[in-house]
Amino acid sequence: MGGIDADEEAGFPVERDQQEEDQQDDEQKGCCDRFHFHISRWMLPEDLRETYLERANCLPPPIFIILISIGELAVFIYYAVWKPQKQWVTLDQGVWNSPLTYKPDHREEAWRFLSYMFVHAGIQHIVGNLLLQLMLGIPLELVHKGFEVAMVYLGGVLAGSLASSIFDPYSALVGASGGVYALIGGYLMNALVNFREMIPLLGIFRILVIVLIAGTDVGFALYRRFLSDEAGLKVSFVAHIGGGIAGMTIGYVFFSNYNQKLLKDPRFWFCIVGYIAFLLFAVLFNIFLSPAPY
Repeated sequence: MGGIDADEEAGFPVERDQQEEDQQDDEQKGCCDRFHFHISRWMLPEDLRETYLERANCLPPPIFIILISIGELAVFIYYAVWKPQKQWVTLDQGVWNSPLTYKPDHREEAWRFLSYMFVHAGIQHIVGNLLLQLMLGIPLELVHKGFEVAMVYLGGVLAGSLASSIFDPYSALVGASGGVYALIGGYLMNALVNFREMIPLLGIFRILVIVLIAGTDVGFALYRRFLSDEAGLKVSFVAHIGGGIAGMTIGYVFFSNYNQKLLKDPRFWFCIVGYIAFLLFAVLFNIFLSPAPY
């Protein structure tokens, strides 16, 4: 009897101490810590989550994707409210004549290849884009920080307009779909490659929701391009495809290299060289070969 452990005699198993400590640790986690824990499960394979959680903080916040979204919303409100037109649902002359819209006969104004992301074809267009880019962009920027997300997003916007100028040279462009689909392409490629390690229980549902929203957006773009009876320039859908391809290549490389040096990854250089080659070809095509008038 003298050899009985005091904890055992009192009816308090040693395992309970460990359970209580784990419970106290969970209770001590703040909202930011719990948020980062869930972000790590969404965005990273299991072997990288601990490293991310050791470094994670809410400073700086995902400033790029928030600022770009505010800018797009502000431009939409300007054309919807302060311009004398009915722009809430459909396109009108204010957007067509905007110096931000990409128009094939104004392609010598090079800023339009990027600035078209700030103007949208109605409220359903901008709501879809903002929903997608915030839903993906905020967690991506928390993990990979603003520079990587900005490069992928803007690379998708530029790839989208250049692809449209080649494969749909007579059509105009509005909307941030090139950048949005670059984020989607990079995230989905990373999720598929690391499916067993990084997808939680509801991962398939999450991907299906993104695909459903993206499919609806593409369907709306196809409707505007081929079925809409609205007069004026037709809005191209090719930017969705160009941005998606940019995301599945250079976006995938950026988003799959957490805690690694990009410059030592041969995939990075392969994608960069491919992107630059495409950029040069598109520039030469628009100068010398495009059938669209200046």
